[in-house]
Amino acid sequence: MLENRNEINGSETKAGDGSAQDALIEFYHAFNAGDLAALQLNWMPGDAPSMDNPIGGIRRGWTSISEGYLKLFGGRATVQVSFHDFSSQGAADWHLFVGRERGICATPTERLDLAFRTTRWFIRTDGIWHQLHHHGSIEDPKLLTDYQRLIFGDHR
Repeated sequence: MLENRNEINGSETKAGDGSAQDALIEFYHAFNAGDLAALQLNWMPGDAPSMDNPIGGIRRGWTSISEGYLKLFGGRATVQVSFHDFSSQGAADWHLFVGRERGICATPTERLDLAFRTTRWFIRTDGIWHQLHHHGSIEDPKLLTDYQRLIFGDHR
């Protein structure tokens, strides 16, 4: 575990022990790099995974989740986040991380500081940790509106 770490952005050195914490680091590394292939390895394959956030809405299954990432990575805005102020609990085959993300959303003309509440749930199958569910939300209504405007532009 990274008990002495305050933040995970994907640049951390993994323990190399195949832990859920290593899978979490891998997720943030892939997300911040815009690496869809690495994200696919991180997520549970098939129809089982789900995601619910302010940009993608509710998405079920890797195909739908990947479409959301493709839209985000191919859009005019760049999003970079780190995970902090989190709790970590689990057992042999599941692990739950609950905390906050902070980061930036930037276009060529604007920059927005982000703040999300975030939950990431991983399960272990065949000795490999995969993300099964993610939920993210923005508490501040103005920040939510501004974020969606930067991501979607003037049209959806």
